[in-house]
Amino acid sequence: MLRGSLLPVIIWLGVLVFVCAIYGPVVAVVIGGLFVALFLAGFVFRRRSGHSVKCSFYGAVGGVLDKSMLGF
Repeated sequence: MLRGSLLPVIIWLGVLVFVCAIYGPVVAVVIGGLFVALFLAGFVFRRRSGHSVKCSFYGAVGGVLDKSMLGF
């Protein structure tokens, strides 16, 4: 179950490695920071709604992937 929840993180890491190879490490750090900021915002929002830590983690990871792949 945990492996499926880490799929978005693995996808983002692949994107970061690709961006770092093409554009440089500064751009990769900015994109990584954006992922972390969106993840933390989703996690905190779900925790304040009364969800468990496990549910908040899964929802935050899924939410980041859902919103980041919206344009594709």
